[in-house]
Amino acid sequence: MIGYVTLGTNDRERSAQFYDAVAGAMGVGRMFETDQFIAWGEMGGAPGLAATRPHDGKTATPGNGTMVALQVDSVDMVHKVHRTALNHGGTDEGAPGPRGDDGFYAGYFRDPDGNKLNVFTMVK
Repeated sequence: MIGYVTLGTNDRERSAQFYDAVAGAMGVGRMFETDQFIAWGEMGGAPGLAATRPHDGKTATPGNGTMVALQVDSVDMVHKVHRTALNHGGTDEGAPGPRGDDGFYAGYFRDPDGNKLNVFTMVK
């Protein structure tokens, strides 16, 4: 079971502003913070997300083929979170919409450091 996902950043304050907005659109805030990283979510709740400066001191880079999927409970929330990401320095990687025929509805974006995320829900 996943407890949290960590994404690298080269600018902690820029990431903080971006993820404060995205997490806020999902109804959660910061749950843990140090000088090295910030984690968003709820203690004991769904898996959290953290932005961190790499421990080895090297430059953070996005993983090729790596993506974090953020689950929400409605199509409206997919649009809200995707729009919030783009309004706070994210870049569009695929507008919200249905993907396939199985009820998967998602929008894709990258954070200011280039990490790829999506926000999704399952439509019945």
